[in-house]
Amino acid sequence: MKKITAFICAVVLVFSLTACSSDTKDSETVTITISELAEALLETVTSDSLSETASSLVPSIYYLDEDKVASSVAYASSGATACEIAVIESSDADSTADVESGMQTRVDNQIELYTSYNESEASRLETAIIKSVGVYTVLCVCDDTDAAEEILESYGF
Repeated sequence: MKKITAFICAVVLVFSLTACSSDTKDSETVTITISELAEALLETVTSDSLSETASSLVPSIYYLDEDKVASSVAYASSGATACEIAVIESSDADSTADVESGMQTRVDNQIELYTSYNESEASRLETAIIKSVGVYTVLCVCDDTDAAEEILESYGF
């Protein structure tokens, strides 16, 4: 009887410890102002002049269903460079993977495009940053990826 009780206590202890552990990126509740994050990236990590993209165009640019996007801020180059910054708030956490996938498709397509006429920009796209936390996803194609990573880390990515 004592062995059974000890075994049950051990199982309960294991389950309680498992319930307490977590991956901080997935379970942590991060709330950001997407325009502030986009501005911080824009001001710090690119020397190119980027123009704001109309939020109504973001779903089509990033291959997304409109219902998966709650809000967005995006900046893009005129086409001379591949520099680009996009911050998207998904409609729910389940849509975040779709947003990441759409951003990766965008980067892959841009690499193919720039390879045909501006190889140095295609290599910049190879270092594109795509990160998600909670309902937020960021794409950053920039001059200074180290600075971008620091900014993203300060926002919880």
